[in-house]
Amino acid sequence: MPHTTVPDGGCVDARVYSAPDHPVESYLSTCCHGGAKMAVLAYSLGKREINQYFCIKNAKLLSLAAVILLTVFHTASRYYGGGDTCEWLLSSGRFLGENVWQPYGCMMHKYKSIEAKTCLAEKRVAFIGDSRIRQLFYSYIQIIDPTQRENGRKHENIPFEDRSSSVNVDFLWYAEVNNSLKERLMSWTEDPSVKPDVVIIGAATWSIKLRSGSSEALQQYRANLTAISLPLEQLAEDGEVYWVLQDPVHEEILSVNRKMITNEQLELYNEAALGTLNSNKKNAKTRVRFLGASRQAAMETIAQSADGLHLPENTRNVGAMILMNAVCNKVLRPIDGSCCQSLPAPNLLQKLTGCVFLGSALVFLVLHALGHNRYWKSRPTPPDVESGEEKKPATAAPPLSHKAPFQAMCKMGLIMAYFYLCDRADIFMKEQKFYTHTTFFIPLIYMFVLGIFYSENSKETKLLNREQTDEWKGWMQLVILIYHISGASAFIPVYMHVRVLVAAYLFQTGYGHFSFFWLKGDFGLYRVCQVLFRLNFLVIVLCLVMDRPYQFYYFVPLVTFWFVIIYATMAMWPQILQKKANGSGMWHIGILVKLLGLLLFICFFAYSQGLFENIFSVWPVSKLFELNGSIHEWWFRWKLDRFAIIHGMLFAFVYLVLQKFQVLSEGKGEPLFSTRISNILLLISVVSFMTYSIWASSCKNKTECNEMHPYISGLQILAFILIRNIPGYARSLYSSFFAWFGKISLELFICQYHIWLAADTKGILVLIPGNPSLNIILSTFIFVCVAHEISLITNDLAQVAIPKDGGTLLKRLLVAGVFTLGLLLMSKSAEGNQGEGH
Repeated sequence: MPHTTVPDGGCVDARVYSAPDHPVESYLSTCCHGGAKMAVLAYSLGKREINQYFCIKNAKLLSLAAVILLTVFHTASRYYGGGDTCEWLLSSGRFLGENVWQPYGCMMHKYKSIEAKTCLAEKRVAFIGDSRIRQLFYSYIQIIDPTQRENGRKHENIPFEDRSSSVNVDFLWYAEVNNSLKERLMSWTEDPSVKPDVVIIGAATWSIKLRSGSSEALQQYRANLTAISLPLEQLAEDGEVYWVLQDPVHEEILSVNRKMITNEQLELYNEAALGTLNSNKKNAKTRVRFLGASRQAAMETIAQSADGLHLPENTRNVGAMILMNAVCNKVLRPIDGSCCQSLPAPNLLQKLTGCVFLGSALVFLVLHALGHNRYWKSRPTPPDVESGEEKKPATAAPPLSHKAPFQAMCKMGLIMAYFYLCDRADIFMKEQKFYTHTTFFIPLIYMFVLGIFYSENSKETKLLNREQTDEWKGWMQLVILIYHISGASAFIPVYMHVRVLVAAYLFQTGYGHFSFFWLKGDFGLYRVCQVLFRLNFLVIVLCLVMDRPYQFYYFVPLVTFWFVIIYATMAMWPQILQKKANGSGMWHIGILVKLLGLLLFICFFAYSQGLFENIFSVWPVSKLFELNGSIHEWWFRWKLDRFAIIHGMLFAFVYLVLQKFQVLSEGKGEPLFSTRISNILLLISVVSFMTYSIWASSCKNKTECNEMHPYISGLQILAFILIRNIPGYARSLYSSFFAWFGKISLELFICQYHIWLAADTKGILVLIPGNPSLNIILSTFIFVCVAHEISLITNDLAQVAIPKDGGTLLKRLLVAGVFTLGLLLMSKSAEGNQGEGH
């Protein structure tokens, strides 16, 4: 089926499909009859209708309109409807599964002991109330010290102290709101030396129980709340005060002496607290905050209560973790704790980057006003720099006008503004991931059904032709995207299979770049700079705009590093090319010696972690490979797939040699080998797949399985290639759906960090609150359109930034080197200033 978009993104006329030589018509006329013919015709017409109206140009216009509307909506909602994420955290949420609590609109960090101690160091926390507050107290101190357990002490004060961090958390028994409680609060306001930094308080059930739920008791409760409201507000001036709203009860199983504690009564007491406290508030700093989210969680779990009054453990833990987030997020600023955390102001580099984009936009507008309207209207598909496969366009594209690069930068600036709004501004909401088999496998099934729906005849039938490698990268990238957004890394069998997909990307890098150098022998500086620019442009811009280190986008440093290694291996003396090897078989041995040397190089560093880390820890190299001040992440990523590149290079060498000597049958419909050999290899490949899946399903922990991964991933990649290419009919077909995504797989992988996922991949971006399905559809649509446009922008700018003239290119490289050194020095200076500040 022909492609339905033209290079500039416009839609084609549906009349092109009426041509009598269209493959579908010819297929129908020769092999289909009756119902089968109608089914095939409906299938073909369905694809035509979809492709006629849904082209990438229209899609991008729709996504732009959606972004504008959503930005306006969320900004207005924050401004007029209340955008305090602390209120969201404390007031509402929902359960994801049985034990994972999702606050409304923001992410809740799961605090570990060391983090809690760091946050609360030299602080005093006081829990005041009845037995239900005591339960909350125990859940809270178990975050600080997981060994703590309830000791059975009742109706008395319970102190807790962690001497290593000087944290003091006390439970004070006050079953009712009365004068005794008021005196305690007043004493704290009068003596700052004993005043707690955080107060968590709540009580009502004893007032209902002792007075049988009478209306007089409620009036007295309201009066007592009024009496303590002033000291609570005074405590909130320099500290934090949280009033715990009463959780529901399970009335059916309450004991006889608690039967008067009904949910109706508890609601009346909650309304009294909400209406009395903060009634005289002057400003937000003196407000008493209400913890109502645990009450909402309890509504779903109170049926699990042992006595109908006290909450099950998982619900108490939710309340304790909410309180820990409310207190500590603004102190420790965890990436995955967006609740109660204001985002920092843009730094100097971010401001300078914004000025560059703004300046480009101004120049573009000036040139446009002056009439420089000539622009390259045919934007060819960007070359595949990840795998090294490049196809020359049929006709040379005319050079870009003076306005074109500024227009591209203007578009890039608008896109980066969207990135910033999504993940660095308090505009859009974020939620945490939660894995279930359904959230991973159902989208996977939908994806493969769509891929099959768009199956088409391939123009080439050679092994790993361009259409097939695009298809391969496309479906792998879509699987990885689903894996990331569903949080499937928590499920080890899926994790191990995805590790093979990442290795397959690197395999293609080795295969593609080796093939290019072996066949064409182009080791020129222009080619190298083109590849490096296209690989790194988006990531470098994101490092500046999003204030992230280069290693954060780990796949690009990995591919860039291995491209340099492949280039060095093939370019070093003696340069062995296919033309030279055809003259003498000894050169084949020479290339194998080079590959053996590369293998020894890899093995040497793999077993010399100390040397590896010392080399990559030297400034300024360390700035490229450090993450959070450590080289460990780079070491882990490098070591995990260290053999994938050489597997790809070796496979490319063997394949090209076999192809040269005409050992393979690559004609249309022909099996790759003889029937017997083909069947044996297919059987071995299928058994290999099944064996790996069984092994991955039996993995107990990631560390042990990752140790095996470098040695066995290559077998699975080879098995897939054989299954996909041995049958002639399989080589003759490809999925244009997957191939389309394969052409922008690099941009998809990088863009997902901030405009599909959120909080630097820790969470999920929420554009449509309250409707997860619609949200994922819309955010995915915008995300894909943005990735496609970035791939075209990168291609345009590469032509301007990397000239073919050697002298001009060297001058630009010198300028780029000075600019990069300046950025590194500025970054180093900023880090030094931060260190002195601490």
